[in-house]
Amino acid sequence: MTTTPPFNPHTLLAESRLGVLATIKSNGLPQLSPVMPFYDEEAGILYVSMTEGRAKTVNLRRDPRAALEVTSPDGWSWATAEGPVTLTGPGTDPQGPEVEALVDYYRRASGEHPDWAEYRSVMVSDRRVLMAMRVDHVYGAKIA
Repeated sequence: MTTTPPFNPHTLLAESRLGVLATIKSNGLPQLSPVMPFYDEEAGILYVSMTEGRAKTVNLRRDPRAALEVTSPDGWSWATAEGPVTLTGPGTDPQGPEVEALVDYYRRASGEHPDWAEYRSVMVSDRRVLMAMRVDHVYGAKIA
């Protein structure tokens, strides 16, 4: 008899590279944005790269709380993480600490970039910001 391991929402968060980030608009309603998260399960930190000036970034600067939901590829499992957020950036120096945080995020999420100088330059010109959410609460389910 084969038994399947129990569902672990942390594992689904760590394996997922597409999710929906919920931030809070000034009128109290949720703002939902598709994002590509990276979850450091050991540290309990969820990272997302975003652009300065976009709705999610503006919302998080005003109210640094968020939730992120991911779904399994077959749609039968989901996990949601909630917690407070800190934002780093945007940086103005391609060698500065704000861009270095984005380089570290990229390496951990995707490995080595073929052209780090180009990546650093784009992070500055695109005014990229790194969101780090301390995951205080995780919940989810496996439906099937």
